[in-house]
Amino acid sequence: MEIITRAVFNDLKAKLKPGKVLILLGARRVGKSHLLKQVISDLDPNQLLVLNGEDQTTIDRMSFRSVENFKLLLGNAKFLIIDEAQNIPDIGLKLKLLVDEIPTIHVIVTGSSMFELTNKLGEPLVGRSQVIQLFPFAQLEYQPYENIIETDGKLENRLIYGSYPELIHLIEIEEKKDYLEELISSYLLKDILAYEGIKKADKIIDLLRLVAFQIGHEVSIDELAMNLKGISRNTIESYLDLLSKVFIIYPIKGFSRNLRKEISKSNRWYFYDNGIRNALIRNYNPLNLRNDTGQLWENYLMGERMKVNAYLKRRVNTYYWRTYDQQEIDLIEESGTNLAAFEFKWNKNKVKIPTAWKNNYQDASFEVIHKDNYLHFVLGK
Repeated sequence: MEIITRAVFNDLKAKLKPGKVLILLGARRVGKSHLLKQVISDLDPNQLLVLNGEDQTTIDRMSFRSVENFKLLLGNAKFLIIDEAQNIPDIGLKLKLLVDEIPTIHVIVTGSSMFELTNKLGEPLVGRSQVIQLFPFAQLEYQPYENIIETDGKLENRLIYGSYPELIHLIEIEEKKDYLEELISSYLLKDILAYEGIKKADKIIDLLRLVAFQIGHEVSIDELAMNLKGISRNTIESYLDLLSKVFIIYPIKGFSRNLRKEISKSNRWYFYDNGIRNALIRNYNPLNLRNDTGQLWENYLMGERMKVNAYLKRRVNTYYWRTYDQQEIDLIEESGTNLAAFEFKWNKNKVKIPTAWKNNYQDASFEVIHKDNYLHFVLGK
């Protein structure tokens, strides 16, 4: 497959402006560094300074927060790129000083942990920054490079192994498995384990495995605490929050306009990538040998919809819907006063609109998304 143009490529180029900090967020190994190389490929290398926030020399050189130091560091550079910027102490304050005092500089920073960048880049850079998020490959990005037959043929593979960029270069199944398991053990938890006070990597993996088996269901914090002996309810909530901030899982809240009948307090949790979910439970079986195809399908569709909404800049709120008498819908999208409901089924079966939803939200649309009609949904059409 030829090099895939990322959906945010043009947006990154357009937003690279002097006196501003462009923040590219995303999990480790989703292709941030490769994307940056493409974005800066036509720039004059003599006007370019590329730093790595995980390099101690860079950290030491950036430790002095002074205009004189930054001018010395930049030299003739007009473009500053800092990869994994969350590792540099007080990076937000330093970048604020830099763009305020050297307004001709263009800055791009990348980060793989939201909890670090939110604290270090957020408040100091209000009005001086823009954020773009990068995900594992989306079908929107694959689409220009494959026909419908190829897409259909690759769907099961994507449900099982996911869409991390490196996988497109791996042919053998065992290579894919090895890559995903190395990704979990060496990269995805790196930011969490470096975070102060987080030392129980085995407990975090156990927590992720429990969540992996509950795709499509409300996750009970109390139940997780019962299963993870020695970990308090508050710690579990903290771990879930951290895992969402390093882009491994994300929550979906319950939709409710009638609190007596509709469940709204518990979250459902999904993985940003199916391959990570399957690697955690070490199940790479084909779909005809699995009993969780519905969960894989739901996780895949939720992720693809999240990606396409972000890339097409759709301002929508997303929820699930369920009542105490077990009527439910997988996804509710709220945009202004408009409501759209989607039910996910792997096979094309006739599904009735839940009575409670039909009676209470008569103006809302309703659609069943299955393997024969899903493309318009994941492409945002």
